[in-house]
Amino acid sequence: QVQLVESGGGLVQVGGSLKLSCAASALTFRRYAMGWFRQAPGKEREFVSAITRNGGSTYYGDSVKGRFTISRDNAKISVYLQMNSLKPEDTAVYYCAAGDTALGLKSSKSNYWGQGTQVTVSS
Repeated sequence: QVQLVESGGGLVQVGGSLKLSCAASALTFRRYAMGWFRQAPGKEREFVSAITRNGGSTYYGDSVKGRFTISRDNAKISVYLQMNSLKPEDTAVYYCAAGDTALGLKSSKSNYWGQGTQVTVSS
């Protein structure tokens, strides 16, 4: 069992930056690929980014490529999402997820989910 707790969300102006963090509860963290998803009101959940177990490979949704960066620190059992050049369309609840593979996460195959953190980008 892995519990995930996101933090770092908030209100930011267009063009600003935020860094989300996701802390995991279990020392088995390094066994999982990790990812971020988001869901805006009235929209389906969207894949944002994923990272492999050892951090060697990363994947991004088309809408965030070049602006967002995912990273992980297995010693701190945490995963991060650095978000730069934020746009109003980035406004959503952001969820951390753990899965067997990063490519699986890209297909929304997740074993565990966090409770989400709100990101609001104001214009």
